[in-house]
Amino acid sequence: MTTLAALYHFSTFDDPFSLKAPLLAVCTAGDVMGTLLLAPEGINGTIAGPRAGIDATLSHIRGLPGCAGLEWKESAAIGAPFNRMKVRIKREIVTMGQPDVDPTASVGRYVTATDWNDLIASPDVAVIDTRNDFEVAIGTFDGSIDPMTRSFGEFPAWWDANKDRFHNKRIAMFCTGGIRCEKSTNYLIGQGVEDVYHLKGGILKYLEDVPAQDSRWNGSCFVFDARVSVEHGLEEGPHILCYACRRPLMPEDRALPEYEEGVSCHQCAGETTEQDKERFRERQKQIALAKARGETHIGPVAG
Repeated sequence: MTTLAALYHFSTFDDPFSLKAPLLAVCTAGDVMGTLLLAPEGINGTIAGPRAGIDATLSHIRGLPGCAGLEWKESAAIGAPFNRMKVRIKREIVTMGQPDVDPTASVGRYVTATDWNDLIASPDVAVIDTRNDFEVAIGTFDGSIDPMTRSFGEFPAWWDANKDRFHNKRIAMFCTGGIRCEKSTNYLIGQGVEDVYHLKGGILKYLEDVPAQDSRWNGSCFVFDARVSVEHGLEEGPHILCYACRRPLMPEDRALPEYEEGVSCHQCAGETTEQDKERFRERQKQIALAKARGETHIGPVAG
């Protein structure tokens, strides 16, 4: 069994580039794989590996500037959710494109998973899903509002266009693990919204702590690793991934005429050119050849 850890922490890194090589070395020494993002605002990512390797990596991250209070979400995975380790330098650890947003200054009021149901049942609370449209499509909370954004960077424009809908409402926000809500709640505070809440630990913590019989969650939660989706108890969900567009599919979607493994699905067949599809077919061919040789291809992998 592989240990999987999802983490993020907002902190000021004056020189993220200097942190990259030592972090990658610790991961490599511990047979840890996945993706970690470093930016001036902190660290974000998901890693998987043996218990000792995960512990060593988390210990190293807690030793980074301002990261002593790091929290993470653990789960178990069968097999390897990733097939390589990447440490990348980014402008933001989650891209919102709002330079004045600073989660280290203020965020919404945290609501625990066990208290979340009571909050979102209140008639004066508007519940907003801050995730991307394809994530919302496979699961969300009862009565939540879907901004139908294709990327997190679209959220500020959506809020500006829709803010009058929420006059005299308390705002409750949620996302997969909490990181997008750290930024979105800080953004709303900066826009003058006073009563802002968010789900501590995100959907993943809710699915871990709240029994299915008491749940106000419907469907599956998309995750950015080879599991594709999870359900209550963080059990692996039924979805597979289209490696052309990286959107989740149900297994039966492979029977649709638009589906071609690694090339297209019914959601993206009309979004790519024939030249794109030929390139994807060649990639898929190389994956098949590597598999026949007993090798791992570094093509369309989660993360």
